[in-house]
Amino acid sequence: MNIAVVGTGYVGLVSGTCFAETGNNVTCVDIDADKVKRMQAGEVPIYEPGLDVLFHRNTRQGRLKFTTDLAEGIKDAQVIFLALPTPPGEGGAADLKYVLGVAEDLSKIITDYKVIVDKSTVPVGTAEKVHAILAKRLDPDLFDVVSNPEFLREGVAVEDFLKPDRVVIGTKSERARKIMAQLYEPFVRQGNPIYFMDERSAEMTKYAANSYLATRISYMNEIANLCERVGADVDNVRIGMGSDSRIGKRFLFPGVGYGGSCFPKDVQALAITAEEYDYDFKILKSVMEVNARQKRVLTQKIKRYFLGDLKGKKIGIWGLAFKPNTDDIREAPALELIKDLLSEGASVIAYDPEAMDNVKKVFGDQIQFAKDMYEVLDDIDALAIVTEWSVFRNPNFDRLKAALDGKAIFDGRNLYTLDKMRSLGIYYDSIGRSRIG
Repeated sequence: MNIAVVGTGYVGLVSGTCFAETGNNVTCVDIDADKVKRMQAGEVPIYEPGLDVLFHRNTRQGRLKFTTDLAEGIKDAQVIFLALPTPPGEGGAADLKYVLGVAEDLSKIITDYKVIVDKSTVPVGTAEKVHAILAKRLDPDLFDVVSNPEFLREGVAVEDFLKPDRVVIGTKSERARKIMAQLYEPFVRQGNPIYFMDERSAEMTKYAANSYLATRISYMNEIANLCERVGADVDNVRIGMGSDSRIGKRFLFPGVGYGGSCFPKDVQALAITAEEYDYDFKILKSVMEVNARQKRVLTQKIKRYFLGDLKGKKIGIWGLAFKPNTDDIREAPALELIKDLLSEGASVIAYDPEAMDNVKKVFGDQIQFAKDMYEVLDDIDALAIVTEWSVFRNPNFDRLKAALDGKAIFDGRNLYTLDKMRSLGIYYDSIGRSRIG
């Protein structure tokens, strides 16, 4: 098929590249002329494992192209994906100005039948709003609007797209249903399902899924905090819980709160949708409160260790991205920790395999950046581990001990066993487990 993807963020670029990988001709449209020029020159603007290989192969073979011209991009397309930002607007509700603005632009240039697909995470009723805008100028026979939410995990987004657990498609149109089924057939050959439903249910499915996963994370963080008080070990609790087939093992790891481009804004947007429909969604409010508090748990542990006085202390940080295998720092817990430390008079030196350039844009020269993980250890008073990159899981422990002898590690991701830390003789404070030292 000929496909247009409007927007080249994480969702748009991964979607367009993966559609091209299965033989489709894809044109990605973006208003950022500099970004488009860089992609045309072969530069992948985001870090996502495996994306660069597919990007270069499909641009080289002519199946993946980029333009700033919307009319050019959609001219021959049978399907147009809207992969546009939906950031929190005033009051926290999803801001639909980009989605609805492009719908307005499309209404002026569509001349033959197109399937318009909401790929962005959008509130319930958005497909109807897009349809209404298009219908102001276009014959209803010239288009259908479909909701097709993405379920991509940053860090494994390419694999998630190529081998999805499921594909959700919201449409009442049989014509659009056939086209979407044909488009996604190569991705579900192993038998994973395509679920067809109405547009509102598809829109709700995305918010419900992300909010539930966020709820599991916040619940386990609450359990971890309680474990510290009662003398239980959250790792044992997690294993005991996860072995129950009704619960499962995933998203039960405690830490310093969730971040990223999806969970924070999606939980907030669903709570606001509930308010708009006069429903008090108490659980989601608690999830957000717990997460905001959890992002500061390392600050509290560090302050307690230094008896409340961080002035003149130098704190090293391992991990800045909101999760490993991405350079995304949106809502990253590390940012909150850095702000807290600086406000308390501490200095910070940090290392992350991919996210340092993005953090430099936020803090500039307020903090130092190390060339590698071990440079962070030089002359620090304590080390905070915030992101569970694989490189941090098995460091040179002899080097770690030598650098931090008589000092402290605050592990926000429980990377190391208590026995290992006990053998090193380093003060070690993690999440939901006993302190060592």
